[in-house]
Amino acid sequence: MDGLGDLLRGIRADGALFDRRLLPPEASAEVASGAPLTLYTVIRGSGRLVPDGGPALPLRPGDTALVRGCPPVTFVADAHPDRDASPKPNRDTDATTELLSGAYRAHADIGRRLPAALPQSLLVPDDEGCDAVLGFVSAEVAADKPGQQFVLDRLLDWMLVCTLRAWFDRPEAQPPAWYLALADPVVGAALRAVHDAPARPWTIAALAAEAGVSRTSLAERFTTRVGKPPLTYLTEWRMALAADLLTERDATVAAVARRVGYADPFAFSTAFKRVRGLSPTAYRSTRAA
Repeated sequence: MDGLGDLLRGIRADGALFDRRLLPPEASAEVASGAPLTLYTVIRGSGRLVPDGGPALPLRPGDTALVRGCPPVTFVADAHPDRDASPKPNRDTDATTELLSGAYRAHADIGRRLPAALPQSLLVPDDEGCDAVLGFVSAEVAADKPGQQFVLDRLLDWMLVCTLRAWFDRPEAQPPAWYLALADPVVGAALRAVHDAPARPWTIAALAAEAGVSRTSLAERFTTRVGKPPLTYLTEWRMALAADLLTERDATVAAVARRVGYADPFAFSTAFKRVRGLSPTAYRSTRAA
């Protein structure tokens, strides 16, 4: 099981919003995308990204900030922009700061699990090595070529994965409890089993056998590490997968039910409504709208 991979499950940019700003020293600009998740990267120069209600995030060349939700966001270029380690040669005046942003325009593109695992804003410095293709991204945004939107969508997905991979390795990150619990030899074994085969008819006894402990030991340890009992977590994980599957155009409720371990679509619908607050059909209609 790949913890980050499961957080990213179902995430796929579709019509990503990209913006490239060139700012002279000390200039400021409102750069909010109005989207649920936005990445900001300084290609050259330096400045401060200031989300409304959050701390200012200093950005040097190659640094990437992520802002969750749709707060007003302002970028202020430094009076003397830092030109060190700029990942791309200057194309404009030396004093110009270049800011690139990429945004997931709809909640359907990012699901619910990932935003819940992130702070309102975060910063990943360039020393994490995520700037390998930033110059290429900048050039693609400035160009007008066939298939450009498709290319930009995939580049935004790449930037998100790279940024989050670096973020969750940092000491200030606060990943969800189950993500941390993967390191526990007992709980991690049960989590991997659930994530790798969610449709299996899991019981406490079966999960305990996977972990090599008694049912009581697993239940107590799992609840302590993850914050909920194993079968409660199993149901919530199945419903998270089902929510993604329901957005697929040709997937029926019965087919989704089978894929997450329910032979009876009515039992699945009852569980889905209990966890998500909507029936599968109503949820699908809401996401489509």
